[in-house]
Amino acid sequence: MSPVTRLLRRAFDLPAPRTPRVRVVRDVAVPMPDGVVLRHDHMVPAGVTRGPVVLVRSPYGRAGWIGTVFGRLVAERGRQVVVQSVRGTRDSEGELSPFDEADDGVATVRWLTAQPWCDGRVVTLGPSYLGITQWALAADAGPALRAMGTMVTASQFRDQTYPGGTFSLDNGLSWAAMMRHPRLAERLVEAVRHRVEAGFATVPLAGADAVASGATIDFFQDWLREQAPDSAYWAKRSYAGRVAEVARHGVAVSMTGGWQDIFLPWQLEDYAALRAAGARPVLRIGPWVHTTPAGMAAGLRDALALFDRTLDDVTGPEETLPVHLELSGGGAERRLPDWPPEHVTERALYLRTDHGLGDEAPTWPERGGAHWAGTRIAYDPQDPTPAVGGPILSGRSGPRDQTVLEDRDDVVVFTGPVLARDLVALGPVRATVHVRAQVEHLDVFIRVCDVDESGRSVNVTDGIRRITPTDPGPGADGSVAVDVELWPVGHRFAAGHRLRVQVSGGAHPRFARHPGTDAALGEAGLLVPREREILHDAAHPSHVVLPVEP
Repeated sequence: MSPVTRLLRRAFDLPAPRTPRVRVVRDVAVPMPDGVVLRHDHMVPAGVTRGPVVLVRSPYGRAGWIGTVFGRLVAERGRQVVVQSVRGTRDSEGELSPFDEADDGVATVRWLTAQPWCDGRVVTLGPSYLGITQWALAADAGPALRAMGTMVTASQFRDQTYPGGTFSLDNGLSWAAMMRHPRLAERLVEAVRHRVEAGFATVPLAGADAVASGATIDFFQDWLREQAPDSAYWAKRSYAGRVAEVARHGVAVSMTGGWQDIFLPWQLEDYAALRAAGARPVLRIGPWVHTTPAGMAAGLRDALALFDRTLDDVTGPEETLPVHLELSGGGAERRLPDWPPEHVTERALYLRTDHGLGDEAPTWPERGGAHWAGTRIAYDPQDPTPAVGGPILSGRSGPRDQTVLEDRDDVVVFTGPVLARDLVALGPVRATVHVRAQVEHLDVFIRVCDVDESGRSVNVTDGIRRITPTDPGPGADGSVAVDVELWPVGHRFAAGHRLRVQVSGGAHPRFARHPGTDAALGEAGLLVPREREILHDAAHPSHVVLPVEP
């Protein structure tokens, strides 16, 4: 056991190693059916000559944290591990075509099971893209695939790329630029950050990749073009439609996510598909962003335990509460039989003309209630409302102080009364905001925040929706009822705190700015400021619905 893995074992709270000695066979060549050669490192624990194999398929190389955490640490616990560089990355041949990983993944499983040192059983492991590669092969891997240890990932990337009909600019451009300069990025991501930030400011967006990386990136251009939900490009790269098959094949699955991870809503869709097909996946969600070490550690522990149960027939008490939730805000933990929670009730919080937030729905003036006028706010795409925290890939993600953001005149806030007791929100969150504007194309961004006794506001969950003339379409009075799905929540709002809702026209560069016109994504060169009115009267009861524990 190396000094590094010894430290990681303590930091990750892993079980003791079965062996301190691991032999590594490096740069093994595996031919794909089309003749392209992929390469991997094969890690063999001392004393193991034949057995199951843990397959890790990565676009980030085989050294560094990938090889150490998901290779060496696992091998020290008695498992053979194969860490493979996917097509077009590091020394694997071919060209990277992001998320198109099914054929190579299945071919690799078939090659593994034909080796004399593999007993025909394979399990897969890894977070993020390494999780997508698992879903890519899962439905067609046959009986060899026994289990999947998935973390902060989902079976498809299309919806994360265009949440609510917008475009995930920060995530998309940052990742594309990193893959353009992978060796630099693995040492110091910030070395290319200043160029990426210049890309965020580029208008039109079609030139952003060249600014960020020094050259046009074909797959980034694909993402700008292929926005349609029925795009053949994304259909080839989506494995969501076959998640139920994975369940029916009896593949055991562990799933680890974070309340502020970029994949969470779609990871939970995969969970629902597995459950509907009769599977009992292990689900863990904690107060983590995409790269939080504690989340990775928890996911690795769950995966190793799952592999022990699946491969070694390790038995224990039946898992009747397979959903493990660690709440943010000091809300402690919950062990539940399923997701979404059944013990919560929905609570609607209405936006008020006095910028309050409460349970009282707006009333009609002629029935004795006050007339609640709308709230006007501006949006200028030349000075777009900035993103502050939230589920993004960069180091600025997660819970962040909202003070400066909420002082802007393009952000309106609605704040509830001081809480007399703790309020725990746990489950899916949605909002309906009624908007009237002179333009038929705009974005609506909604965020729920936790305001402490000092007045400091911190983001908890949010969501966005892009409006077009037909989606959702205006009412007779010209207003539009905009339904927004926010990130699922698991948070304790402490007694003495207040809830706050932000409404604005975007969060740049997390989402590409709306140009104020109907120009296609990537082609907008004209940026037009647009005012809009948030309505909250009896005919337009704008509100957020939180799932609340009794």
